[in-house]
Amino acid sequence: MNRIVSILIILLVAIGSSYAERLPDLNIWQDTECKKKVKLSPYIVDGKDNRAVIVCPGGSYFWHDSEVEGHAVARWLNENGISAFVLDYRTALVPAFITHYRLVARGNRFPDPQYDLWQALKVVRANAEAYGIDPEKVGAMGFSAGGHLVMSGAEMLKPGERPDFVVPVYPVVSMVDECTHKRSRRGLLGDDMQNDRKLRHRLSLELHVPDNCPPVFLVNCKDDPVVDYRNSELLAKALEAKGVEHLYIQYETGGHGFGASDTKGTEECREWRKEFIKWINKTIPAKEIAHGQD
Repeated sequence: MNRIVSILIILLVAIGSSYAERLPDLNIWQDTECKKKVKLSPYIVDGKDNRAVIVCPGGSYFWHDSEVEGHAVARWLNENGISAFVLDYRTALVPAFITHYRLVARGNRFPDPQYDLWQALKVVRANAEAYGIDPEKVGAMGFSAGGHLVMSGAEMLKPGERPDFVVPVYPVVSMVDECTHKRSRRGLLGDDMQNDRKLRHRLSLELHVPDNCPPVFLVNCKDDPVVDYRNSELLAKALEAKGVEHLYIQYETGGHGFGASDTKGTEECREWRKEFIKWINKTIPAKEIAHGQD
């Protein structure tokens, strides 16, 4: 059976079709001075699409919704010809949620997740030729706290290091406004720093959109019971004020946490995936190249 499958794959490549494969996980910090272990899971499409997305699941900066907002998203992107990399960026973890040990010990906190996204972008771009992708078409998609992470990458990283496009889905945005998602703020800043005004300001995305921000696809639902819908509105207004190329879609229903699920949320909000594919095909069009070819 394995031989038959291999022959079919070879035939598909020969006629110019595409197929997707999950490659072995890798540690983005391997062979670096950073001794942390942060997993990146590559889902590579071998075909005529040279775009890639680093996927950052949500979880209030305490944990990850790794399936619905991670691996299911990667598989859906693959179905649409786009390679994906699921990033298990560092989070505070459950012990930090149920205790306050970070009052006396550092634990995981800002800027650890931001460094992990930065390194993941470096690793993917450095291996772009092997993956069959364009190093200038590597975006980042994040959900909830992951949405805050990818947008912070667009704001904090230098030009050339930033994602080439950003997709915050029902994102955490502000750390100072009354609509702040306090659990994510605590998860990212730590118990001892969550009330630091300068740090709150620095990590409020609506206050730091750069003039040369990459294109943004932003989506949320007005009935979101977890992250106040006004977070996305603040970001949309900031993008508009800076003249950043973006598309903001707000659905009336769908709640929070639907990711790439076919059952969570509502039929209305699940349309975001179709809208994203239309947007990326227009904004970041694929170049027709085959994996392993010039």
